[in-house]
Amino acid sequence: MSYTKEQVFEALKHVIYLPSDKNLVSLNMIQDLKIEGSKISFSIIFKKSNDPQISLIKQKCVQAIFDYVDKDADIKGNITAKAIETVNDNDKVLTNVKNIIAVCSGKGGVGKSTVAANLAVALSKTGAKVGLIDADIHGPSIPMMFDVVDSHPLIIEKNGKQKIEPVKKYGISLLSIGFFVNTNNALIWRGPMISKALSQLLSDGNWGELDYLVVDLPPGTGDIQITLAQQVNITGIIVVSTPQNVALADARKAVSMFNQSSIKVPVLGLIENMAYFTPPELPDNKYYIFGKQGCEKLAEELKVPFLGQIPLTESVCESGDKGKPVTLDNDTFISKAFNDVAKNAIEQLKIINAN
Repeated sequence: MSYTKEQVFEALKHVIYLPSDKNLVSLNMIQDLKIEGSKISFSIIFKKSNDPQISLIKQKCVQAIFDYVDKDADIKGNITAKAIETVNDNDKVLTNVKNIIAVCSGKGGVGKSTVAANLAVALSKTGAKVGLIDADIHGPSIPMMFDVVDSHPLIIEKNGKQKIEPVKKYGISLLSIGFFVNTNNALIWRGPMISKALSQLLSDGNWGELDYLVVDLPPGTGDIQITLAQQVNITGIIVVSTPQNVALADARKAVSMFNQSSIKVPVLGLIENMAYFTPPELPDNKYYIFGKQGCEKLAEELKVPFLGQIPLTESVCESGDKGKPVTLDNDTFISKAFNDVAKNAIEQLKIINAN
């Protein structure tokens, strides 16, 4: 059976490109349309090659052809995505970073930043070169956790462009919006300004060569998460939660967000923070204050790796307040817990990179 170009264009008018609320045809995104018998092929023109909607739009186009032209049309695999802009090598972001790990949580208060800080330290202790971006724009806490609240990054010139030199502490390269604003004042920014701030930390940072870049995301599933997924190739995400159901419900949403076809980032695994309370004088005792093995059960349900448990101890809080992450001390059981989590994360990274 043969079809007409008019039929195809009419079908593709049903595919909307967000956030414009206009269809692909009115946006002139369809080019090189060819019809050979029942075979239909064309190109979709995007502004950028890393547009997060590419996969979703292609799926919607296939479905539109099936729904409005012919369910037996030969269309699968015949749609090509092209980009208007070709990014120069000099403009690419984080090209010398081997692994980008985003640490996120569905809700606040589960210790996500503490986990991100200690994970970065644990990775550094393996001899790796590690960077840490504090992407929690409204609540930057990394400067305090590393005792660099009063630090001011230097601006240097590199290849004719101004770059921000990350602050170095404990062998880790750090950048945070907290270095550039008055931390005593509320940061009253809308979404576009927040996204721009993250873009600058990513693209303007003089990161050099890194084995791991840990990104401490704000809680939830909003602008920062979407911006990060759009601008860099995240190797994988780690979701932090506590064991109780109210936290697990939001952790499930965080995993769901990054599994969306328009974002699609691998999940390295779940970490259960505050898994149990252990008194310093009774290190072998475990008191499950917030429930038992909630994260481990959720990981099994969602078929994602479980990276380990972090106990609730006073030393974690004290070390964060003093600006010396607890994992720096090799002789504590809490340090061992973070080291084990880092080891499991590295194993998952190897699997993802191998595939």
